[in-house]
Amino acid sequence: MTTPAAPADALPSDLPPSLPPEPLSPDAPLPPRKIIRSWLIPLSARSTPRALLLFALDATLFLAALATLVIASHWLAKLALGVLAGVLIARLFILGHDACHQSLTPRRRLNKWLGRIAFLPSLTPYSLWEVGHNVVHHGYTNLKGFDFVWAPYSIEEYAALPWWRRALERLYRNGLGAGLYYLIEIWWLKLFFPSRRQMATRRPIFLADCVLVAAFAALWIGALAGFALASSQSVALLVIAGFVVPFLVWNATVGFVLYVHHTHESVAWYASKAMWARAQPFVSTTVHLRFRHGVGTLLHHIMEHTAHHVDMSVPLYRLKRAQALLEQALPGRIVVQNFSWRWYFDTARRCKLYDFQALCWTDFRGRRTTAPSPVPA
Repeated sequence: MTTPAAPADALPSDLPPSLPPEPLSPDAPLPPRKIIRSWLIPLSARSTPRALLLFALDATLFLAALATLVIASHWLAKLALGVLAGVLIARLFILGHDACHQSLTPRRRLNKWLGRIAFLPSLTPYSLWEVGHNVVHHGYTNLKGFDFVWAPYSIEEYAALPWWRRALERLYRNGLGAGLYYLIEIWWLKLFFPSRRQMATRRPIFLADCVLVAAFAALWIGALAGFALASSQSVALLVIAGFVVPFLVWNATVGFVLYVHHTHESVAWYASKAMWARAQPFVSTTVHLRFRHGVGTLLHHIMEHTAHHVDMSVPLYRLKRAQALLEQALPGRIVVQNFSWRWYFDTARRCKLYDFQALCWTDFRGRRTTAPSPVPA
């Protein structure tokens, strides 16, 4: 279910705006989600000119990177430009992600068109992402059996897997396998012409969107091959540098981002829907990962993730302010983590499987590696 768009001059909520209170004590009851969302209403205004400017900028940079890649003479320059194109795919995808939430502009139809176009370089079918992300992931964040994004196995589930699937799980969770995880478990199995086992519901729009991204991929590869033949370049080199490398860099980026959004020693997963609901997961199951050197801005503030889960209608260009407001109003309630590679690989080392009774992470032998999370009252 997508967040409904509101007219530009209307409040994007059924609640009147209210000022956030003085910082709540960590022991005080957490206000209902509607109250917390009401604090963010002033930050939910969407701007069509701003959205179009961001889209035009990222689309132009992406096309410019590919054009420069085609004419670059050295293979190392081509590969470097392929990496840059992969990062720009991620930026375009984040814009499409907001459009899919109906938070990029106040115009619903425009959001749908911008979302579909922005998703094309990542080969993401818009309607399938809308169901899997907006409905399932946001509706049931970190609820085992519903939310499938980086959902951990218990020791019993892991032991019951065939040997090759256990080996794949070890590869996914070694700190270097995030891109492979997204490529196989999300894109290939659930987004790109998914089987009935993965997507029992069959809608014409699902197939149409899959055909659209497949046609875009064929056009992309064909154009690179055509340019290579016309300029007496290696077809293989140009396709690898101009298509394969950007697509793999995109997968590595999104796999990493999804992993760090919801994998942390202080973030719990739940097997019980009742316990999950009591935990008020819109605040407790996401991480605000803080970067230096402008990385957060480079990724369109997607790492200000708590604010996004509290209210999906807040556009990406206001998420930084929304996140700061929440952290000021709810000190100690929001998981905030300064990024470092040491922290990342330590998290990957400890967060392998999950003990859903003790609410803690374990290694692949079932030994506890983190402190248990509080049991929701």
